[in-house]
Amino acid sequence: MNELMTAWLASQGIREQYIETSGIALGLLIIVLISAMSYYLAKHQVIKVVHRVILKTKNTWDDALIEHQVLTRLTLLLPFIVILFLTPIVFPGELLFATVLVLLAKMLLTFQIARTVSSILNVSKSLYQETAKQKYLPLNAIIQVIKLAIYLVAAIVIVSLILNRSPIYLLSGLGALTAVLILVFQDTIKGLVASIQISANKMVVAGDWIELPKYGADGDVIEIGLNTVKVENFDKTITTVPTYALTSDSFKNWRNMYHCGARRIKRTIIIDVASIDFYSLEKVDFLASTALLKTYLSDKKQQLENENKALNQDEHLNVIDIRQLTNVGTFRAYIEMYLHQNQRVRNDLTCMVRQLPATASGLPLELYCFANTTVWTEYEAIQADIFDHLFAIAPHFDLRVFQHPSGFDWKSSTKAT
Repeated sequence: MNELMTAWLASQGIREQYIETSGIALGLLIIVLISAMSYYLAKHQVIKVVHRVILKTKNTWDDALIEHQVLTRLTLLLPFIVILFLTPIVFPGELLFATVLVLLAKMLLTFQIARTVSSILNVSKSLYQETAKQKYLPLNAIIQVIKLAIYLVAAIVIVSLILNRSPIYLLSGLGALTAVLILVFQDTIKGLVASIQISANKMVVAGDWIELPKYGADGDVIEIGLNTVKVENFDKTITTVPTYALTSDSFKNWRNMYHCGARRIKRTIIIDVASIDFYSLEKVDFLASTALLKTYLSDKKQQLENENKALNQDEHLNVIDIRQLTNVGTFRAYIEMYLHQNQRVRNDLTCMVRQLPATASGLPLELYCFANTTVWTEYEAIQADIFDHLFAIAPHFDLRVFQHPSGFDWKSSTKAT
């Protein structure tokens, strides 16, 4: 009899355990179905309608909500809220399973709230980049710091939920780890300080062309972040430079070139010193017939005559003593006239031709002027046209442009001998 009673009680316990397990499974299924249905309706029904309304509006700020998935991340909050609301109703009492489910929902909800706030910050950054006239505010770095703080707070909240302690308890413990935190986040702190200095001094903004030879960066700044600055080089490669390097190292910023709408031409043409000589009167008269040199040679000729008359009082001066026109001086004047009448050269900025110290290669004549464009291809075309003309016109001034002997020169000299 006792054995039958024991077997019956055991079967009743198994039955109760089975009923309890079945109830838990059924309740979990109900919660999952309702939360999944709420997520489906929010994302595939409500959000679609909201997207259509946003796309039909003339505003541009609401388009950023779609671009940065703010609404999509908001819909992910709904199933976790549903779980938190339904779990106490479906599983009344102090069930371990219900406690774990609520804890898991709170953890995921905390993390998803942090992701949603992060998306909203991305929207604010996009709106600032579209509307701001001057982008000196280091918003990207500030937003990255705020995101870091948000995720750090979320992590603290999640840990406090797991340990069932107040977040203040954990925050008080972080004070003792200040030295460790500073060591871990030293690059972040340096980047934040550098971003503030860059903004305050208006050193660099996104879109500036900068050169940092130390890091191999030569191109346009596409992003100024908390820790790195991204530079798109002209070969379409991306160079990442530490943000603090812009304040600790030297770099070149070409921003002012774009503001003034001109780009400097600074290049030399080297004259063979052996070809430099005085001009005869016939050559001077020939060059005076050209439009560019007519006024210059007329004035210069009159000036030299007056000076030579003052010197030639005893009428016994040697030809070496009198002043004469040289071909290199006339050529230099011609280049200046040519640049001033060139419509692609800015005359309101510095425009000159100067002699540099002679070298073993010859006498350098440096052109220093500004093209009236900042477009790279147009600038190179203007510069090439100028020097194409000068190389071709130099022999008309009885001048030779220097170049080192080539195989063709040696071949020609061999045939001549």
